[in-house]
Amino acid sequence: MLAIFNIVFPIFSLIFLGWICRRRNILSAGAASELNRFVIWLALPALLFDSMSRLTAADFANLRFIGVFAAGVALVFLLTAWLRLRQKAAAADVIIDSLGSSYANVGFIGIPLCYLAFGRDGLPPSVIAMMMTACLLFAVAIVLLETCLHAQAGLGQTVLKVGRSLLRNPIMIAPVAGIAVALSGATIPSGVQQLFKILGGAASPCALVSLGLFLAQPVQRGESAPVWLLVAFKLLLQPAVTAVLAYWILPLPRVWADSAVLLAAMPIGTGPFMLAELYQREVTAMSRAILISTTLSLPTIAVILAWIAHH
Repeated sequence: MLAIFNIVFPIFSLIFLGWICRRRNILSAGAASELNRFVIWLALPALLFDSMSRLTAADFANLRFIGVFAAGVALVFLLTAWLRLRQKAAAADVIIDSLGSSYANVGFIGIPLCYLAFGRDGLPPSVIAMMMTACLLFAVAIVLLETCLHAQAGLGQTVLKVGRSLLRNPIMIAPVAGIAVALSGATIPSGVQQLFKILGGAASPCALVSLGLFLAQPVQRGESAPVWLLVAFKLLLQPAVTAVLAYWILPLPRVWADSAVLLAAMPIGTGPFMLAELYQREVTAMSRAILISTTLSLPTIAVILAWIAHH
């Protein structure tokens, strides 16, 4: 438990720093949005490009692991969408909430935890899961959101407008450009690599401080139901579904199966919060879901690690 807390502690600290800066009026209410824009337009694209440009074919060799992890994500995403649609939520909110229930914080928590639990053998599955979450799942959510925004137009106009929006979206362009560099074998000058590292390194800290700024805002009524739905689905349902897939339906090698379940049990990452703010949706509920899921993940991850150790 102490090892898990030591990994999660920087997350709580950065969120608290944002919260206290807003409470003491060190940073204004508008700072959260501006910081989030920095992450969306500069830091996160740099991180995605740098990560994707370093991939090799061997990084994605385990197609069964990809299928298991993706199926767990997809099932939770679709079930959340179905429930939120039944609750008459707006289409954009349905997409963001579904992203929240299935978007694991692999980069900040999952990778160090997998390394702690399985040594270097835990790094390949955690890196693959991070790319699937930060790039593929994020991209799917953006495509769906853009389609919702332009749904009033005809099919041809919708496709055209969505295509234009995606081509201007740095979060979509960056990983594609990174893959192109990786496949071409081109060498990026060291100065350019350093630029991407510096910008990419700022993505998570800035997103977490921005999250703290939003958490300092007054609580609005009517948020508790979706918050607890997202937290329960993320911490309990997704690892349970992934475990069934990884151990019985599509059995994986032991380390890969254990890694898949552990990574699926990660709390909600900051991606859904950033998209909610970018697309001007209600962000307070998502920010609280991230904080609650991160807090409650301490005991749930400890239980999963204990279960893995005894099987």
